[in-house]
Amino acid sequence: MGLMSGTSLDGVDGVLVDFAPADGRLLQVLAHAHRPFDASLAAELLSLNTPGDDELHRAALAANALVRIYAQVVADTLAAAGIAAAQVRAIGAHGQTVRHRPQEFDAVGYSLQLNNPALLAELSGMDVVADFRTRDIAAGGQGAPLVPAFHRALFGRERESAAVLNIGGISNLTVLAGDGSTLGFDCGPGNALMDHWCRLHLRQPYDAGGAWAASGRVLPDLLARLEHDDYFRRPPPKSTGRDLFNPGWLTAILNAHEGTASPADIQATLAELTAWACADAIGRYAREARRVLVCGGGALNTHLMTRLQAHLPAAAVAATDTAGLPANQVEAAAFAWLAKAFVDRAPGNLVAVTGARGPRILGALYPAS
Repeated sequence: MGLMSGTSLDGVDGVLVDFAPADGRLLQVLAHAHRPFDASLAAELLSLNTPGDDELHRAALAANALVRIYAQVVADTLAAAGIAAAQVRAIGAHGQTVRHRPQEFDAVGYSLQLNNPALLAELSGMDVVADFRTRDIAAGGQGAPLVPAFHRALFGRERESAAVLNIGGISNLTVLAGDGSTLGFDCGPGNALMDHWCRLHLRQPYDAGGAWAASGRVLPDLLARLEHDDYFRRPPPKSTGRDLFNPGWLTAILNAHEGTASPADIQATLAELTAWACADAIGRYAREARRVLVCGGGALNTHLMTRLQAHLPAAAVAATDTAGLPANQVEAAAFAWLAKAFVDRAPGNLVAVTGARGPRILGALYPAS
């Protein structure tokens, strides 16, 4: 099984995956379940992305609350598939990223995911594989993104160049080159800034379908200021998160922006920033790609998908549903795949993606008993 709760903070997705289906495919998803976060947990997880009072205590309790939802999603997924816990080899549980600062401070840095895999093993009665990032970081890597190896295995085609965009809170790109090589890195913000602006002005968790953004107009001067951040010009390997692209970052730029702007115009500009950052990354590192597959919540944003296609006229932009795996299942399936890699004692990282000193087995095991 794979569990994923991403930087969009919308809830938990779980999938039960058969990696030896009879038809010879890489995998078959036997069941999928989703549980949303309640407003208080989502707010606490968002708050823990920045320093605050009593945060060690709060983080520990938030991790316990998160894992209880994980356990519910596990039970829902098993029930949907009619599968007993004893038939599942392991759960891959990534946790909730609240800080991501690799290679900073002491040249090693860290990445923190709230999780309590021991509690999940107790509640589910299954082996749990967790803590996927730290071994890569210890080996000098970014610890992220971790999904490109899975994207290559699932979506790669011989002698075809393609790109996979995962647009959650942060957007990341996987470049599947025609020669079989793979590159991947975080492009920049995905939904995180748009969701923040939507909560602030509409009191809604996200802009459904991008309708609000579509009602506004892009502000060229503001967009230029947003695009000016050094992160966008930094070469890979690179990864980022809410440590950089957060409300404080946005507020500082808005305060320096001259002229009046409606909230809808700013939302339109934030959507354009995400589309530009993804398209710019593809233009720099996947120029030959004629197929761009999109997963994560961004694939459900009609306006964002339209803007991506406008920026990438030579490529066909479509959700991963068209390639056999629904957009809201890809990341959870990736962590099932990474859990299987751990069980098989196979490396889960790609050196060209993370910059680690070599392939490493990722994860730590929390046995069911």
